[in-house]
Amino acid sequence: MEASLIDRSLYFKGLLLLIRKDREIHEKEKKLMLRIGAIMGFEKKFCRNAIKEIMDNKNISDLPPHFSSPEIARCFIHDGIIFSLADKEIHDAEISWLKEVAQINGVENILDDYLKKMTGGTAEDWGNNLEVKKLNWG
Repeated sequence: MEASLIDRSLYFKGLLLLIRKDREIHEKEKKLMLRIGAIMGFEKKFCRNAIKEIMDNKNISDLPPHFSSPEIARCFIHDGIIFSLADKEIHDAEISWLKEVAQINGVENILDDYLKKMTGGTAEDWGNNLEVKKLNWG
């Protein structure tokens, strides 16, 4: 599936917003963000700066992203759960926010299924199965 530049930006920004939900950015989250940034064609320096600044940047709206297709939203939620598992603890704020993303994008039925399926593995296992790799980022 072809994803637009807007979807690419929303995906990356959305994951940044998610990783700040627990008010701490873990090393595994940083590594995942850099991997996703590379997949999407973002420069490494841009990604590093975005990760570094997300905690303190009050100008970035916390609104959940609304993607151009349900398929991109499903991929985002899948990857969002991987990020939530990166520190080995899924925080209520992360789940609440992912529920908002699912609702806004009309895919609320998938979140519980993904959570059940994915909490059995490890973050490393799931990190190798990022859905972002399945999309064409142009």
